[in-house]
Amino acid sequence: MKVLMLNGSCNPKGCTYTALTEVGKTLTSAGIDYEIVQLDGGPVRDCIGCNQCSKNGCVFTDDGVNDFIAKSRQADGFVFGTPVYYAHPSGRVLSFLDRVFYAGGGAFAGKPGAAVASARRAGTTASLDALGKYFGISNMVTVGSTYWNMVHGHCPDDVMLDGEGLQTMRNLGRSMAWLLHCIQAGREAGYDFPAPERGHQTNFIR
Repeated sequence: MKVLMLNGSCNPKGCTYTALTEVGKTLTSAGIDYEIVQLDGGPVRDCIGCNQCSKNGCVFTDDGVNDFIAKSRQADGFVFGTPVYYAHPSGRVLSFLDRVFYAGGGAFAGKPGAAVASARRAGTTASLDALGKYFGISNMVTVGSTYWNMVHGHCPDDVMLDGEGLQTMRNLGRSMAWLLHCIQAGREAGYDFPAPERGHQTNFIR
């Protein structure tokens, strides 16, 4: 089993990466692989609702969106990490995930997901709320921990002093690992994730 993580910070080894790595170490100890995909420093398009998505993903291929969708199809769980900018996730990670889920939402259904936020001080809960909405609309299972999934610090060394934040990351890793093993056991016993009902799309309320 494998958990795919997204580092939504432009700093490849910063606070967000430090938090994701703490989750990853716990997953590894539970026999689960993980990979951190770095959102690079290049431009990321917004989704423009062109409805030109295909089985290959988004019609725009000049960034890492389609590569991430391809990896997501093979992954068993997800952790999305973001720094906090103006009490909100980075604009780049939202643009990236908007297109990932619009073009490749089927890769996520029935799989567990979690969001992680890093901040110097505040804005973390609003950021977690924004990222958590991707899970709810995509028929995913949201994984929690013993506190909100956040770490605090201005640099990685600060984060390493945030004992409660690191503890929360480890507990998140344990919860994710437990759920993944439960899902695997359920499949082996003949219980798979239920297929959703489709066909109705109400565009107005009477």
